[in-house]
Amino acid sequence: MKIDPINRLVARVLIAGAMCVVASVALGQDAPSRLFVTVTGERPQAQAMPLVLANQALDQGAEVRVLLCDAGGQLALKNHQAPSLAPRDITAKDLLARLINRGAIVEVCALFIPNTEHTPEELSEGVGMAKPGDVAAWMMSPNTRLFAH
Repeated sequence: MKIDPINRLVARVLIAGAMCVVASVALGQDAPSRLFVTVTGERPQAQAMPLVLANQALDQGAEVRVLLCDAGGQLALKNHQAPSLAPRDITAKDLLARLINRGAIVEVCALFIPNTEHTPEELSEGVGMAKPGDVAAWMMSPNTRLFAH
């Protein structure tokens, strides 16, 4: 049986399309999901809730990056005391420490240290200083979800 050139072309296009769909599904399954969280609020619940959700995302296999800025940057300081919150009697600093201990990237924004009386030496262990270009590249990844609170 002889196949005319048009049918051959249609068959090739359909096969190529199917291969693209299979490849995109496979890549989607292999690509890690990522969560980028910013914490800027000063109220204890406004600081803790995004960290609760970040911990849940980490538990579910996501890569997590947290950017602390403005009042949220206070959580990054060694000597900062955060109040305990019900129902688990846990602080936002405890939630942040859990993220750090489990491999999340935690940073203060590039504006925090230069615009406060604090120094990099006052940052808790595991907290870095963000580089805007690195943060922007991480945020722009197609597998990254953004959560600002």
